[in-house]
Amino acid sequence: MLKIVVFVSGRGSNLKEVFFKVPKHKLKIFAVVSDKVDCGGVSFAKEKNIPVYFVSEKAKEGFVDYNFLANEFRKLEVDLILLAGFLKKIPDHFVDAFENKIINIHPALLPKYGGKGMYGMNVHKAVFDAKEKISGATIHFVDKIYDNGKIIVQKIVDISDAKNPEEVAEKVLTVEHQLLPYVIEKFCDNKINYEGGEIKIID
Repeated sequence: MLKIVVFVSGRGSNLKEVFFKVPKHKLKIFAVVSDKVDCGGVSFAKEKNIPVYFVSEKAKEGFVDYNFLANEFRKLEVDLILLAGFLKKIPDHFVDAFENKIINIHPALLPKYGGKGMYGMNVHKAVFDAKEKISGATIHFVDKIYDNGKIIVQKIVDISDAKNPEEVAEKVLTVEHQLLPYVIEKFCDNKINYEGGEIKIID
């Protein structure tokens, strides 16, 4: 059984997809981590009795820091950390502590439309303003640079008929909801190989 932790900052739709679509005997969500106390992802976690941690790099009442999380997740022997709409950059020391164990889902086809400030509707507005005909979702390993880590898989969606950034977002979210449970289940089944810098998904 794969032990995972999910980081969220928003409504938690990708968290829900993983929770409901990946078979329970393959996966256990040990915790949800957020930088926001009142987001939808946190509400869902509490509803499902999943432990929640609030994280901040600055000292704040009710929040823990990344060193605390790293120690906790080592004790729990967490296998995978999923960033699912988490809007803060992960500190370098935390990335080092879980090398090749942190993945992120990004709402565009990296390396285009990635980097600092490229999240949520900012991404979809940039894609729409550039008059792109396709967009999609990317799942990649997290390294110390925004949206830079090795790409695991991408899925493309036709946005040629999208009339505004909101329609782009809706189409891309549908793709995210297809892609993420698929990839997480592949991790559960040990069918994602990362050797010599190359990633291979086994069918």
